[in-house]
Amino acid sequence: MPSPLGIDPKIDFAFKRVFGSLDHPRITIHFLNAVLDPVRPITAVEILNPIQDRDRVDAKLAILDVMAQDADDHRYNIQMQTTVPVDLRSRLTYYNCANYVRQLGSGSSYHSLRPAISICVLNRLLFGHVANHHLSFRLRCDQRDLVFTDDLVFHTLELPKFVVPSDNALLGLSKLDQWFCFLKLAADRNVHELAQLLGDDVFEEAAGVLAMISESPEDRVFYEARLRYLQNEEARLAAACEEARKEGREEGRAEGMDQGMEKGMEKGIEKGMEKGMEKGAAQGALVGKVQLLQELLSDSVAATSELLCRSSDELSAQISELQERLRTRGD
Repeated sequence: MPSPLGIDPKIDFAFKRVFGSLDHPRITIHFLNAVLDPVRPITAVEILNPIQDRDRVDAKLAILDVMAQDADDHRYNIQMQTTVPVDLRSRLTYYNCANYVRQLGSGSSYHSLRPAISICVLNRLLFGHVANHHLSFRLRCDQRDLVFTDDLVFHTLELPKFVVPSDNALLGLSKLDQWFCFLKLAADRNVHELAQLLGDDVFEEAAGVLAMISESPEDRVFYEARLRYLQNEEARLAAACEEARKEGREEGRAEGMDQGMEKGMEKGIEKGMEKGMEKGAAQGALVGKVQLLQELLSDSVAATSELLCRSSDELSAQISELQERLRTRGD
């Protein structure tokens, strides 16, 4: 029997290989139709940022979102998140708005703007208090069932909420749930087995892309480097959270001397978490904005390690300069 693929499509490098390949647009089309269920099915897509050799220079700096555009000029940002940073919602909003704004060139009409759609696949819970594994969001009225605009849309796909059924029940799933199964099962199955279980040869094509990563020495090395980086990043975040909890417990015990131990512990933990995480989240958000603006302006994207050495004031000043260049570009 053929051996399992051994390549996890939830690792963002493999994810982009599957859903952002110039050679396999059928996979991207099938996935988009499964997520969006549009009235008029998508029949063609253009991948706007395929993986280039320069993307593999440094596992820490690789930009591995999938940017795509369909025949109606709708813009898509498809990304895989193995962790959930505290600023993730703000980050998704910022990237989707940037994807919307970048359509408008000098002299263009606002009427020409087309929807920007963000699809975020998560291997952690973002909305743990609801059971739905697929959620979609757009701008709506608070008082009435009115949609302000369909031009900014967000989809979240939370993999931990989805329970994979037994093999003999896979054929009856929706197309989207089949993709959930693919993402959760692919690393432990072989190429042909997935297509047979899910009943669509698009999954054999997707599994074939994973197999090509395994068979390419260069891709395999980068995949494993990216896997190690993501594991280290997750460990770093976990350590930061634990340190914040420890600091919070210490503050809580000190304040609990006067206010009661239980109340002091809760307040201390909250303050410690805020102190330990807000600083890193704020700095990370500034770095991300600088890099995104540099990308929009076709500048050389600065290394994350280099930007993290700068103060918040320096990063904010650089953001203001880049934003001014973006506003005046083409004038």
